[in-house]
Amino acid sequence: MSGTGKYWFRAKRYGWGWGLPLTWQGWAALALYVLSICLIAVFFEPHGHAFEFAGLVILATLALCAVCWLKGEPPRWRWGKER
Repeated sequence: MSGTGKYWFRAKRYGWGWGLPLTWQGWAALALYVLSICLIAVFFEPHGHAFEFAGLVILATLALCAVCWLKGEPPRWRWGKER
């Protein structure tokens, strides 16, 4: 990883993807994601604006995935502890 060399998100032990954040920057990104979902739910109520709500939640989730992809450990399928 370029820059500081420290990953923001550790890869999951089982499966594909990332787990909980490792650094304060990762926690800040996750907190921003949760805050954005809360704000989307307040301003675009799911029962009143279903398509807008779903679209914005998808965009926020894709943004978090992009941050994890760029700042997290490289994703690959994992089966637990490596021997």
